[in-house]
Amino acid sequence: MGASKISDSKMPSIAVIGLGYVGLPLAVALASNYKVTGFDKDQGRLREIKAGFDNTGELSRTQLGIARLNLTCDPSDIADNELFIIAVPTPVDQDAKPDLSSLISASKMVGSVMRRGSIVVFESTVYPGVTEDVCGNILSSVSGLVSGKDFFLGYSPERINPGDQTHRIDQITKIVSGQNDAVTNTLKAIYGSVNGNNIYIAADIRTAEAAKVIENTQRDINIAFVNEIALIFDRLGISTHDVLEAAGTKWNFLDFRPGLVGGHCIGVDPYYLAHIAEDAGITPEILLAGRRINDRMSSALAKRIAGFCSAKTRILVLGITFKENVPDIRNSKVADLVKELEKLDFEVDVYDPLANTLETKEVYGISLLDQITGTYGAIVGAVPHSEFRDIDPAGLLHSDGLLADIKGIWRGIQLPDGVRYWSL
Repeated sequence: MGASKISDSKMPSIAVIGLGYVGLPLAVALASNYKVTGFDKDQGRLREIKAGFDNTGELSRTQLGIARLNLTCDPSDIADNELFIIAVPTPVDQDAKPDLSSLISASKMVGSVMRRGSIVVFESTVYPGVTEDVCGNILSSVSGLVSGKDFFLGYSPERINPGDQTHRIDQITKIVSGQNDAVTNTLKAIYGSVNGNNIYIAADIRTAEAAKVIENTQRDINIAFVNEIALIFDRLGISTHDVLEAAGTKWNFLDFRPGLVGGHCIGVDPYYLAHIAEDAGITPEILLAGRRINDRMSSALAKRIAGFCSAKTRILVLGITFKENVPDIRNSKVADLVKELEKLDFEVDVYDPLANTLETKEVYGISLLDQITGTYGAIVGAVPHSEFRDIDPAGLLHSDGLLADIKGIWRGIQLPDGVRYWSL
């Protein structure tokens, strides 16, 4: 098999395609050592970045201001690059099947501009085989070049944890794998330049793809277990949070907490693994059972809350993002909870100072409050944003109101007589 055309002594120029919560931090980090062009088809996104604003909250104005990063939405502007890193979303469709449309589109675009000797690396979460069998074939078809001979593939799965200021791109182990040793070594050097050479070389591209897809699937299954026992303990009148604290005193007990599981990774990746398993003739029972449990939590929680409330109760839901301390609303299961409560004939208001009001309305049809006014028959603590911990829920509740503390935000709080507290 041929070797990469990028020599060890040359500093390659890099194009990062997709400037979302994964691509932008990566592009900025790489730009400290290489000539980097960031590509995104969303011109509004590019304008925001140029103005020093990252709507994902991953990078500060200062970090963007000092970044030596070229930005473009014109494919011709990335034609002279030697290394292409594709970091576009890979969601599921309405039938929970892998949606590779963005990945396919990005591959076609890169195929139209890349040249002989190019390396194309994928960071998007996929099932094993997509990089070589899907994207590689598209690149070959569009470019007229032969994969593994005229151009080369690589895979380095993203591990960004939105809102996590500890496990940043420069602080985590990066998995890399290339189509041959030369490509792998090139990727090791490039990615290693931004994280102190903290690199793990996977056996091959399919292994790297598989490693990524099980990372979040494992979390999904563990959370599903905790969600199931939370429903059991709730029926028995036992606090799940108390149980987990007690069990957590054992040295090897895994600390997972109950709640709503959404977002673009944990709630999606198991379906990618299930898809390829079914193609291989295997029914993935545990994977899909975990997904069913987690997907049903919104309905289960709505019914439990309804059991405490009288008809037409006005309810305030705190939080709409898929997790705490991030503005990301993608695949938010809190939105499902709101819809389930409305189906049960409750009047529901939603407050989340981190979420984008227009985006939330467009995606879910939910209008966010600008501020909290008046009092409610029930408050649902759905997302444990740090600033919610400073809210005094008693001052927002009727004298006989319910504080439904799904995530244990106010555990141990002293409430006035008559105000009821419920948590998983």
